[in-house]
Amino acid sequence: MSYEAGNFDVVVIGAGHAGCEAGLAAARLGAKTLMITINLDMVAFMPCNPSIGGPAKGIVVREIDALGGEMGKNIDKTHIQMRMLNTGKGPAVRALRAQADKVDYQSEMKKTIEDTPNLTLLQGMVERLIVEDGICVGVITKTGAIYRAKTVIITTGTYLRGEIILGELKYSSGPNNQQPSIKLSEHLEELGFALVRFKTGTPPRVNSHTIDYSKTEIQPGDEVPRAFSYETTKYITDQLPCWLTYTNEQTHTLIDQNLHRSPMYSGMIKGTGPRYCPSIEDKVVRFNDKPRHQIFLEPEGRNTHEVYVQGLSTSLPEDVQQQLLRSIPGLENVQMMRSGYAIEYDAIDPTQLWPTLETKVVKNLFTAGQINGTSGYEEAAGQGIMAGINAGLNALGKEPLILSRSDAYIGVLIDDLITKGTSEPYRLLTSRAEYRLLLRHDNADLRLTEIGHSIGLIPEERYQRFLAKRDAVEAEKERLSSVRIKPSTEVQELIRSMGGSELKDGILAADLLKRPEMSYEHIEKLTPSEVELDQDIKEQVEIQVKYEGYIEKSLQQVERLKKMENKKIPENIDYDSISGLANEAKQNLKQIKPLSLAQASRISGVNPADISILLIYLEQGRIAKTSNS
Repeated sequence: MSYEAGNFDVVVIGAGHAGCEAGLAAARLGAKTLMITINLDMVAFMPCNPSIGGPAKGIVVREIDALGGEMGKNIDKTHIQMRMLNTGKGPAVRALRAQADKVDYQSEMKKTIEDTPNLTLLQGMVERLIVEDGICVGVITKTGAIYRAKTVIITTGTYLRGEIILGELKYSSGPNNQQPSIKLSEHLEELGFALVRFKTGTPPRVNSHTIDYSKTEIQPGDEVPRAFSYETTKYITDQLPCWLTYTNEQTHTLIDQNLHRSPMYSGMIKGTGPRYCPSIEDKVVRFNDKPRHQIFLEPEGRNTHEVYVQGLSTSLPEDVQQQLLRSIPGLENVQMMRSGYAIEYDAIDPTQLWPTLETKVVKNLFTAGQINGTSGYEEAAGQGIMAGINAGLNALGKEPLILSRSDAYIGVLIDDLITKGTSEPYRLLTSRAEYRLLLRHDNADLRLTEIGHSIGLIPEERYQRFLAKRDAVEAEKERLSSVRIKPSTEVQELIRSMGGSELKDGILAADLLKRPEMSYEHIEKLTPSEVELDQDIKEQVEIQVKYEGYIEKSLQQVERLKKMENKKIPENIDYDSISGLANEAKQNLKQIKPLSLAQASRISGVNPADISILLIYLEQGRIAKTSNS
């Protein structure tokens, strides 16, 4: 028996990493928001690796924070280890990665949600959407509760028709043996959504007391205090180490001998798995020339002895998993506490989405996270905050927010999904961003804080601190561009000690800083600033001065792209009537419905000749309108 249970501006289905950011963003914008999840104990749960960040992903977390999101703050409060990766490389590929205390991360995020005004957290199973005249106006739960809403966001992760596969065993389940969502998946098909079947997996967990760490290599966190959030001022200093070991010939032989029992190779697994996070059996088969693979032993928290065996993702039978573990140095006597498994689930084809993450099939319905075909907590959270922002703005009658590829990795992620689609769980990589020198870990605040403030997610006090930082960076750059350093004995000695060539004449401090061997600290010794500058300001000055030429080239490319982005394509355009367009181009353009010429140019099967024809058609249309007016 159904009953009317409440009215909201926004309803969020799911409370994983996408759902948490979506609900918080919508509520903080002022929209009355309801977040419904199957199990309140699973809010912000980490079913796979208990970590946040890494290449590209860590930058997404900084972007979420710069927009006013929560993931960065939450991991800063609950991590057990933090490291900056790729410090020996350029700033475009540096990224922060933190090992989380799995339980603390969940409980802290749940507390934040419970303490947020305008946000109601509820345990329930949504089975149907209420759709009237193609518009989503609410949801219905398993118990018959009807919640009306102006907008709805689906963030169901890997729960849609989820099935766990372990050896010859296969059963209906969400991650970590939670209830799956069956009827909502069937309902989405009824509504006309095209669904795809994907697969992901997780490794076994083992008891720390049964590991011989003397046979492994310690991997400590950074001694320098690190943080994802620009607001973090308290740093965790008592970090826990991770440990490194390797597979070997015995491990690989065991896998080869048991491939016939692997669901991946027996045909039991039908879904497509993530290319960039393969199972151990997949790695051994695909890279059979490699004598060993890295295995990281990562603690799951401060108050548990469970250790995550990173690199050993598998769906092989339990008995084989136990043998595999015991073939690895340090794990000869290990006790397996949880076995690894694969999980298959439904996702929607993301080309059915607009850039706002609203669906093209049903109006006022948004989707975010793994339901859109992505992998990873960070990709999910990045979509979550954008879906929450746009659903909230929609419900409040305001204009949407769309981030471009040159604004943020979040923009790259969403544009890739909606324009190209994905045939496997999508993972964000630095190589996917054509402007990665602009989209750095260090400058996420400079790129996005203004936007976060303009929509109402960044409070005034934080915004004023940001403006002060930005002004300080500009002032110091101007100072270095006006101060001349003379070739004194002290200067020549410093340059020689760094392996550089001596000065023949005076040089601007900024030009000296551009030399590869020189750092801001060196320049500071030679010409100290009269104002005390924070370390992040010094870092920003050094990067902007050193890479000025490259950054300028990237900005010129962005300006050229903006001209194409500004060439809008009308929604009612008839591609079939445009003579000269290739049939494949017509078909793909009709499916994706690009909003601009730039987006059209990124669609698979649309070549430069098609873009030229489309440009001429659009220009002729404008000329015709002008002459008729």
